[in-house]
Order: sequence, then structure tokens, then C-alpha cells
Amino acid sequence: MAPNAMPESSQSPLLEDTVAGAVDHKGLPAKRSTSGTGVAERAAYFGLEMNLVNYLTGPLGESTAMAAKNVNTWYGVTTLMPLIGAFVADSYLGRYRTVVSASLLYILAMGLLTMSAMLSSYNPHDFQHKQKIMSSSSKFEVIFFFISLYVVAIAEGGHKPCTQAFGADQFDGEDPKERQAKSSYFNWLNFSICIGLSLTRLPLSYVQDNINWVVGFGIPCIMLVVALLLFLAGTNTYRYNVKREENNAFSRISKVFVEAARNWRLSPSSEKAIEEGVNGTLSHQSSPKFKFLNKVLPGPKPSEECTKAFSFSEVEEAKAILRLFPIWSTCLIYGLVLAQSSTFFTKQGTTMDRSIGSGFDIPPASLKSFISIAVIFFMPIYDLVLVPIATIFTRNPSGITMLQRIGIGMLLSTISMAIAALVEMKRLRTAQEHGLVDMPNATIPMRIWWLVPQYVLFGLSDVFALISWS
Repeated sequence: MAPNAMPESSQSPLLEDTVAGAVDHKGLPAKRSTSGTGVAERAAYFGLEMNLVNYLTGPLGESTAMAAKNVNTWYGVTTLMPLIGAFVADSYLGRYRTVVSASLLYILAMGLLTMSAMLSSYNPHDFQHKQKIMSSSSKFEVIFFFISLYVVAIAEGGHKPCTQAFGADQFDGEDPKERQAKSSYFNWLNFSICIGLSLTRLPLSYVQDNINWVVGFGIPCIMLVVALLLFLAGTNTYRYNVKREENNAFSRISKVFVEAARNWRLSPSSEKAIEEGVNGTLSHQSSPKFKFLNKVLPGPKPSEECTKAFSFSEVEEAKAILRLFPIWSTCLIYGLVLAQSSTFFTKQGTTMDRSIGSGFDIPPASLKSFISIAVIFFMPIYDLVLVPIATIFTRNPSGITMLQRIGIGMLLSTISMAIAALVEMKRLRTAQEHGLVDMPNATIPMRIWWLVPQYVLFGLSDVFALISWS
């Protein structure tokens, strides 16, 4: 039986050596001895994202400002698509099928990007070719590239939220040992991803900058194929959540808001009756905030004005979403800062002295490896040293709360941008001293290693902020 196609028998009481609410690939109760986890390779996305601004200013001949705008727009769409992907997974396909479908779409998208690179293939050092790129004869190539690029965003929407969640599904929250392992799962997941990224960023960015963009896009495509095969190989060992017969969260929450809007003119007597019902039976559980949503709760007596009543849990779900909005809006700034490592920082490095020894120039995009290296070195220190020490003082098993962790990450990203501003001031001053202002192809006599501290601080902020959001 295919995963997520759950027989009715799978919802019967399970044995003690099985996992409640989970089944295996045959739809039978999942045993603890047959669980596994699989996470598809993410190097393809970062292999594209880290050097995208250089591709737009190189083969596509865009200005730095236009390229940064296009990268940030694509990055924003890519960040929002997981909302749709999670909805599709939870409501229709399930996480396993969504991962497989998104991986196939990912492979198609990277294949299309490789084909688009073939169409605009050129020598990376032949800058005269840029003048021909935006001619009418090459508009098809540009359109084809951006279509392929946004197919990647769609694939990322299904891939990103489901791989991590599906991996977490392999742990039983009711089992003490597995619950403890699950608490560190996201830390070590990102640790493993960063190891892979640190090993691939330098060679991949070098290939893209100095050899051929076709090969530079083709390698991540091949990596995705291998990753999908490895993921499918573990199908028989995975645990799959039992799909419950209930409305999806998006549908439930949206209906609460719609009904609350309809009842906004509820008469004082009806509103008072509902409020009394809430205070009388659920005062110890009901959130004191956003009381206007309580208008959709059933009162002590049926009211003709209230067309439909919702359960207490449904209303509290809607209130929880509203409580998250301040966090989401605040974290938008962090997203803007994070995007600078793929646009502004990369273009900074392009203009600086990148030589190592004789005849080798380090690719500017490869400096993003320092983000991964910082995570690799600091994440074990955080999980194995800082968390136990913090637990002694806070009595929190996680050391500090998620909000505190996100706040520390955002503070570190702010310090990183302050350092980046100081480095940029020095870079501009050096360019002025040597008469290199408004000469984008000139090399400023300032070593690229000046950029390392801002990348390292970005990595430290990832350990706190990004992993917490995961």
C-alpha cells in the first residue's frame, strides 16, 4: 500500500512496541525498530542562490541594482512558497508524497536552468558578450531562464517544509529517549547540511565563475537525482503519520475569521451571553486577548444572530495565529538582512583582491562557506555546552526559550551588518584613494578576507535564529 493511504485498521489501538499515530509503508502500525529518517540534499538550492547575482550581472548582462532586485524578489517568493507547500502536504498529498513530487519538480527546474545556461553559454571572461545579451534575439533566453528560476521556487515550496517535518516525524514524542533525540534533531540536521554546503560551495562557485555555467548548474541537478534515489531507498523504513479525517488548519482558521467578521455587529445581549458562557466554563483556558473572536463561540442559549458556532479549540487556534504576527513581522527584517549575503556581500567581494598565491582567484560567492563553517563549529558548542549550562539557571530543557534564541540571532545579524557597513566604508575610501570609483571591473587593492567577520557572524546568527524558526 502506498504511503499515506491508511487503512482503517491503522487507527486501532497499537501494541506497546509500536508508535501511536504512525504507520509503516504498508499502512501497518510502525514499530520502533523499523523507523528511519531521510532528508533530501539542499546543496542544489544554495548552489544556485549563492552565485545568482553574478549570473545575472554576467551572462544576462543586468546592472548590479537590477540583479539585486531580481534576486531579492525571487528569494522572497521562495520564502513564501513553503506556506502553500505545507498546505498541500497537510491537506492532500502528505509529507512523503510532497517531498517526492517536489524533488522531481526540482530536478526538472535545474535541468531547465542547465538548458538556459546552454542557450546563453559564453566565456566567463568575455565581457563584450554582455552587450549582446539583452538584444531582441536573446529575450527568449532571459524569459526561459526566469521561468526555470521560478519553477525552482515552486519546488522549494514543497521541499523545504516537508523534508524537515518528515524527518521529525521519525521520532516518537511519547517515548522519553526519542523525545530527547527529537529536541536536538533540528540542530544536528542543520549541522549536517552545513557540512555538505561547506564542502560544495567553493568548488561549485569556482566552476560557475571560471569554467562553465552549464556545468555549474548541471552538478546540482545530478546531486538532486542522487538525493532522491537515496530518499526513495529508505521508503520501507520510514514512519508515516496517520491522516485524520478533519478540516485542514488553513480552512478551520479562515472560517473562524470570516464568521467573526460576520458577527462584528452582534447585539450587546447576544455578545454578553456568549461572554458569560466563556467566562463560566472556559475562563481558565480562554486567552484574554482578541476577545472579538469569542463572538463565534456558542453561548448558553442559541442565538439567531450567530449563524455558526465554532469550538473553543478552533477559536484558540485563530488567536494563536494573531499572536504570531508580531514575531513574523519582526523577522521580516532578519530576512532582508539575510538576503545581503547573496547579493551585496558577493558583489563586494567581486571588486576586491581575491588572489591566493599565483594564478588563483577565490570565487567571491565561496565566502558563504564561512557561514556554514561557523555553524559547524559553534552548533555543537551550543547544543553540548551552552544549553546544559543555561538549563542549570533557567530550568528549561532547551536552555533558553525560542523567542530568546531568535532575539539573540537577530542581535548578531545586526552586529554583522554594522561590521559590513564599516568594511564598505573602507572599501569605498580605498577606491577613492586609487581613483577606482565607478570602475566595476577594476580590482580594489583591499583583501577579500575583510569580509570574513560578517559572514562568520551570519553563521552564528543562523545557529540561534534560523534553526529556531525551523
